[in-house]
Amino acid sequence: MKSHEKYIRRCFELAKQGLGKVQPNPMVGAVIVKDDVIIGEGYHEQYGKAHAEVNAINNVISKYDNALELLKSSTIYVNLEPCAHTGKTPPCADLIIKHGIPKVVISNIDPFSSVNGKGVEKLRKTGVQVITDVLKEEGYDVNKRFFTYHTLQRPYVILKWAESADKYITIAENTRTSISGEKAKVLNHKWRSEEQAILVGTKTVQVDNPVLTVRDWVGNNPIRVIIDKELKLNHDLNIFNTDSKTIIFNNHKTERVDNIQYVQIDFYGLVPQFILYQLYLMEVQSLIIEGGAYTIKEFLQHGLWDEIRVFKSKLDLKSGVSAPKPEGRLDYHEDLVEDELFIYHRI
Repeated sequence: MKSHEKYIRRCFELAKQGLGKVQPNPMVGAVIVKDDVIIGEGYHEQYGKAHAEVNAINNVISKYDNALELLKSSTIYVNLEPCAHTGKTPPCADLIIKHGIPKVVISNIDPFSSVNGKGVEKLRKTGVQVITDVLKEEGYDVNKRFFTYHTLQRPYVILKWAESADKYITIAENTRTSISGEKAKVLNHKWRSEEQAILVGTKTVQVDNPVLTVRDWVGNNPIRVIIDKELKLNHDLNIFNTDSKTIIFNNHKTERVDNIQYVQIDFYGLVPQFILYQLYLMEVQSLIIEGGAYTIKEFLQHGLWDEIRVFKSKLDLKSGVSAPKPEGRLDYHEDLVEDELFIYHRI
């Protein structure tokens, strides 16, 4: 079992290289082992392209003249159940069977309805030995976005804000206040590149005129999600540029204009739930919410969050708008020189 854990952990390492590149697919790594030696490995690199198992098998074929023989006496490790359906690519379970790989070790069963045990069933029916649930909890954490999306029918939600040492989020209403230091700003842009979408409310757009893209990091821009009930926002604002797709939740219309998608929702009900369900229908698996204070508190109040990330400045504002109060379990703390980073998860 210890050797299984070692190779599954390598799958996790490989899988994480797909963060921000493979949504709405899960992050998957695969390792092929022969006589306790890794002979091939791969990961799902980009949505619509080859899956991890395909890349690992091709890696073996590219390195060994007797690859087909080696595969017939090897074990393939994969952090998520091989798919059994045809999507953008053919089923990976069929490829494993085709190459006669006799043993498959898996961390997690895939919760996606088109797979969800079907890959394991197909493999076992052809005589392949399948071991499941190796480092299951760690595997869940790797694909927390994917699992949340398929089990809770909503995106994985990250609440993020910066606050002063004396717990204020801004010096006054309708006033832009820069709190975070440079390390925090770079890290914030890295986080944007890792999530599918980023959400802010009307006031944040009016006051800060944010771009909500990745500029201090290399990666994909998230989908910009804006709450603008009465469609007050001026089209000269940055969120209306063509840098990224923008979704605007409002009370008046549903239509698409270039890269701007207007979505009408009921603002007299539970707005956070309506937004998350619409994003679920749009196959958005992860959402980082950056403000403002009212919007963040709404998601907190309704328990619609999975993770909280707080930059706490070492400077005092003396007065202003109170920051939200973090909930959950504190799992991480780091000193960033000008700020401290605190990360909480739901208990």
